[in-house]
Amino acid sequence: MIELRTPAEIEQMRPAGRFVAETLAALREDTKVGTNLLDIDRRAHDLIRRAGAESCYIDYHPSFGASPFGKVICTSINDGVLHGLPRDYVLRDGDLVSLDFAVSVDGWVADSAVSFVVGTPRDEDLRLIDTTERALAAAIDAATVGHRVGDISAAISHVARSDGYSINTDFGGHGVGRIMHGDPHIPNDGKAGRGYPLRAGLVVALEPWFLASTDQLVTDADGWTLRSADGSRGAHAEHTVAITADGPIVLTDRSWLGVS
Repeated sequence: MIELRTPAEIEQMRPAGRFVAETLAALREDTKVGTNLLDIDRRAHDLIRRAGAESCYIDYHPSFGASPFGKVICTSINDGVLHGLPRDYVLRDGDLVSLDFAVSVDGWVADSAVSFVVGTPRDEDLRLIDTTERALAAAIDAATVGHRVGDISAAISHVARSDGYSINTDFGGHGVGRIMHGDPHIPNDGKAGRGYPLRAGLVVALEPWFLASTDQLVTDADGWTLRSADGSRGAHAEHTVAITADGPIVLTDRSWLGVS
């Protein structure tokens, strides 16, 4: 069921968005060559506990997951692009890292993701990350009253295809509110003018993700991490966005912290 939030409820969602933004900014600053993925999860867990927030991941067990997730952040590395289960892995020079983080604060959820390279970057990785970020910006621009879900999807796919990337629609954006994954589903490809009409009060997580040379995924032996079928690298960008009569509000915006 699609739910619309009042202006007062959107204001109540701001603390969750702010906490997610601050946590991702802190984790990105802390994540370097030599960082263990389990340490990222421990740091995120500590920040959640200090804030009195609740993880949306630790007990999460959808049909596509082999078991309850058991960690509080997704850490996807290189050819992993989504749902990366933190493991005992020490980051190496040039690794492409995607962190995806969702929590509930006072009963309201915010969800966001960021991709970056630790150490010496490869040009093709920076290009892939830039495409996901520009696709996210285009999606946010399209998230206005009077448009439809298809307009958001078309904006994302236009950026991806213009840069030569193909698109997987198995996983995409979604409604956010009292739960992490709600309606409507927002695929990363679609036709403008189609789909559910965007109304004031709709809050969604928009999340373009692309793989360098395929649109096919395989599930890792851990039962969670989704990897490219051909071993090529992936990048993921996500923000929680409230659609209002005055335009989109990015609840997980990190720009005020001096980071993208």
